[in-house]
Amino acid sequence: QTAGQSGEQELESLVLKLSVLKDFLSSIEKKALKALQEMSSATPTAPPQPLSRKAKSIPVQTFEVKLDITLGDLTKIGKSQKYTLSVDVESGKLVVLKKQKDSQEDWNTFTHDKIRQLIKSQRVQNKLGIVFEK
Repeated sequence: QTAGQSGEQELESLVLKLSVLKDFLSSIEKKALKALQEMSSATPTAPPQPLSRKAKSIPVQTFEVKLDITLGDLTKIGKSQKYTLSVDVESGKLVVLKKQKDSQEDWNTFTHDKIRQLIKSQRVQNKLGIVFEK
């Protein structure tokens, strides 16, 4: 009988532990639900869409470029100079920055609606022509 009694005690102990565990899980579930409700009520104006769009945002790309000069522009420019080309796809802007002597900067900003055409050169792989509105 002692073996039977110890088996019953183990079973009772197991049932008691399961009951405590069930109550514990129930209280965790209630806390999680309450926290979720508090989070959603604290920011009703912030739906999840802007966050997902922000995660996929396109960073500003910057390139070191040389301006290719045609004979007509030769008198204006002289020799080819290095420029920095920044492309901001999200705001639709193209910025051409020229570093001058005395660490001054000269830049032109072009919005996407002023760009008419991009022409990739067939002969020179890293040459790109940009046709602007004017």
